[in-house]
Amino acid sequence: MSIDPSHVNDGTAYGASQLLARGAADDVCADRRVMAAIDDFFVAETARLDDRVRGGLAEALARLINAIEGELRQYAARLLIGRGEPELAERLVNDPMIVQAALRQAGLLQDGELMRELLARVRQEVLGEALSPVAPDDPDRPSLVARLVGSPDGVVATAATGLLAADARRWAAIDTGGAPRSDLPAELHHRLVWWSAAALRSLVLSPPSAALDRALTEAALRSLAAHDEGDRLEAAAVRLAAAIGAQPHELPDLLVESLGDRRVALFVALLAQALDFSYDVTRDIVLDPIADRLWLALRAAALDRAAIAAIGLALCEADPCRDVEAFADQIDAIMAVSPDAARQALSTLGLHPDFRQALMALIKAQRA
Repeated sequence: MSIDPSHVNDGTAYGASQLLARGAADDVCADRRVMAAIDDFFVAETARLDDRVRGGLAEALARLINAIEGELRQYAARLLIGRGEPELAERLVNDPMIVQAALRQAGLLQDGELMRELLARVRQEVLGEALSPVAPDDPDRPSLVARLVGSPDGVVATAATGLLAADARRWAAIDTGGAPRSDLPAELHHRLVWWSAAALRSLVLSPPSAALDRALTEAALRSLAAHDEGDRLEAAAVRLAAAIGAQPHELPDLLVESLGDRRVALFVALLAQALDFSYDVTRDIVLDPIADRLWLALRAAALDRAAIAAIGLALCEADPCRDVEAFADQIDAIMAVSPDAARQALSTLGLHPDFRQALMALIKAQRA
């Protein structure tokens, strides 16, 4: 079949030229895709994301960025209308969402701190959903957090109520497809807000619009001013653990019961307080399916065999990446580690985060 050149209009010619340009440039992109596929093939199975975590991570990232983008668009558009720029406001309100694609293309979403935080949070949520709720021996006995809400200690009751509120906000955001403004640590929220504002600036390519720049800047500053990382679920869990101030003889039952309540954040916070570790470090220990550090952490907190067995069984049943038979075979070796030896083995985890990162960088360089 031949094509009469006279039938080729300007639009078709433009499309053809674009195809030629993309095809010429795609040699490098195609090579990158092949290399990415090769890298993916050689990822160890113990490090590979399962479908639940991969899907949850994609959804969490989209919710978060879309929420920030929508907030910036709405407030900046409101400012522009008040300043006599209705066309710019119209674009901000009605143009398709662009920030996630722009940040992905720029490589900014590969930020290690951002993705580490989101990955840990998704894994925490997935684990919480998968844990089997444990029925109390007394069916009339309220759950752990419900009892804490009714505590005669006002500090504990207030902190427990705060945990319930923070948990409700996060799950409401997940169920409705939204995202709370304060759902990231302050530094990461700050980073994403300014990245999003920069991406939205590209809606007007040329010439630069001072009005748009001003409106986006004011919208970003407003978002930053309204941010309170203390509203996060993790921060609420840390406050509750501090309010409880679990004594060594109380800790095992609290840890086991928090998992039975599917309160992973509280479990992490209680263990972090007992070890004097940060929440983030302890969360990494708890969520890692290669659980050697967790067993050492539980021994460092002087947990007995029954408590460690209950925790290990609950985690193995909830996480298919964990081997319950291997755990059963390991329990004698776990209990043979003294609390002092376990604390010594994990001592670097309690260092200042910057100091610990510097030590890790040196170790990696020495092993390279």
